[in-house]
Amino acid sequence: MIIRRETAADVEAIAAVTEAAFAERPGGEVWLVGALREDEGRLPALSLVAEVDGEVVGHVVCTRGRVDTTPALGLGPLSVRPDFQRRGVGKALMHTVLGAADALDEPLVALLGDPAYYSRFGFRPADELGVVPPDPEWAQYFQVRALHAYRPEVRGPFHYAEPFNRL
Repeated sequence: MIIRRETAADVEAIAAVTEAAFAERPGGEVWLVGALREDEGRLPALSLVAEVDGEVVGHVVCTRGRVDTTPALGLGPLSVRPDFQRRGVGKALMHTVLGAADALDEPLVALLGDPAYYSRFGFRPADELGVVPPDPEWAQYFQVRALHAYRPEVRGPFHYAEPFNRL
């Protein structure tokens, strides 16, 4: 398996992987990935694919967000083709994107997801670090991962890249 940056040639494969991974919620995540790709919050270095035998089988993206006025990252969607789930693809994508974000001196990464899954990557409930989810109903699933550039004064409401507001 190779983890690498997304290229223009990957767009259709990423859409197919995302659609398959989120089949129970058709359309939303596929639309979001495309909208994030066109957004000013796009960070090309943090849109990664997992490739096996020349085929894209997973994708993760982080985009520019902020905690109050401090730049931060919003992670997601993370997509793995169903026939490659539970084989380490998601884990490899997460470790790589978090390492890349840390190398870029980002202070923290926020996401909305299952705490039982994401806690293994160091994510904690956002309220433990004083970060407030965009929607109060998300509190149970809204998590953050502090990186080396994190400072305790980074607190307040989290704001995702604009396309998340249109979901």
